[in-house]
Amino acid sequence: MLNNILLGIFGLGGSEMIIILIIVLLLFGGKKIPELMKGLGKGVKEFKDASKGEGENASTPEKKD
Repeated sequence: MLNNILLGIFGLGGSEMIIILIIVLLLFGGKKIPELMKGLGKGVKEFKDASKGEGENASTPEKKD
């Protein structure tokens, strides 16, 4: 189903997605990709909270040093 969505929206097939994933892996390396995905997830969560009107009033996530 996800493949059908990507194919319909972006015109991407299986081989194109594999090539893009290989390029991303070469550019960022295997250790950096999980950090990028974690940051992307936090950004999406903050956006959803802000769009619901919670924004600044929402509880702040724990900060790790």
